Amino acid sequence: MESSVSAMERPFGSAYVADQVVRKADHGQGDGSMTNTDPRPVLVLGATGKTGRRVADRLAASDVAVRAGSRRGTPPFDWHDPATWSPALDGVRAAYISYYPDLAVPGAVEATGKFAKVAVDQGANRVVLLAGRGEAEAERAEEAVADSGADLTVVRSTWFMQNFSEGDFRPQLLSGLVTLPAGDMVEPFVDIDDLADVAVAALTEDGHAGQLYELTGPRLLTFADAIEEISGATGREIRYAPVSVEEFAAAMAAQGVPMEAIEIFSFLFGEILDGRNAHVTDGVRRALGREPRDFKYFARDAAARGAWDSSQKV
Repeated sequence: MESSVSAMERPFGSAYVADQVVRKADHGQGDGSMTNTDPRPVLVLGATGKTGRRVADRLAASDVAVRAGSRRGTPPFDWHDPATWSPALDGVRAAYISYYPDLAVPGAVEATGKFAKVAVDQGANRVVLLAGRGEAEAERAEEAVADSGADLTVVRSTWFMQNFSEGDFRPQLLSGLVTLPAGDMVEPFVDIDDLADVAVAALTEDGHAGQLYELTGPRLLTFADAIEEISGATGREIRYAPVSVEEFAAAMAAQGVPMEAIEIFSFLFGEILDGRNAHVTDGVRRALGREPRDFKYFARDAAARGAWDSSQKV
């Protein structure tokens, strides 16, 4: 595996970069710049999810027109129904692509590549793709989207801090006992608010096309470390107990977590959490000119909002 520095310096390989330079020169597009006075909307796929919601909110706050890409959107969008793609992209100037449930699932690579080609054909040349760090299928999806000819920015993310406050780990935190198959492996958890800021910058500012931003927090923590920080922020005793992947999957199933999500978490804990991502990167700083948010501030603020208030119902 390449070091983070070399991977970021050559985000999609020399052939991709050369092709981008030639293609833009031929079309006179420069860096694909746009202004926020452009009335055309930005399509945000997964606009009700953890990342999409934040991206859409930030765009709207900057007076950028937003089109929500979801089954309940107008027009509706469904990854499993390609007939919905073209109407959702009609008149759009850029697109934020997040594939549900994960780029690691069968068919995701092909779908994202085909969608990006439809986007480019309809004039939405600027594309931001959310990808998973250290995932081979995600990297294949990156290449598939790049092959569409899009002015692509890849936002490659590590584990979200918000998995603890908004995701499937939260019920365990509320119970006071967290059982995860994480062992003592370290991860540089990233704040989704940092990720959303990077995505919005890439969607609305010049200078991000052709870049790969590998996003992490500023330091490495074990899952036990993260839970200890949450315990301190809440003033509650929250214990961590390591379990096997099989035990974890069975517990999630007993809580009613959908099998699709269980399979993804089992993949992430069982295969991806092996040390390949146990280093921090400068992606947030390169994209935004500032340091990423530290886990302790995330835990403090989420606790202040009542994310782990034990009196709340899950």
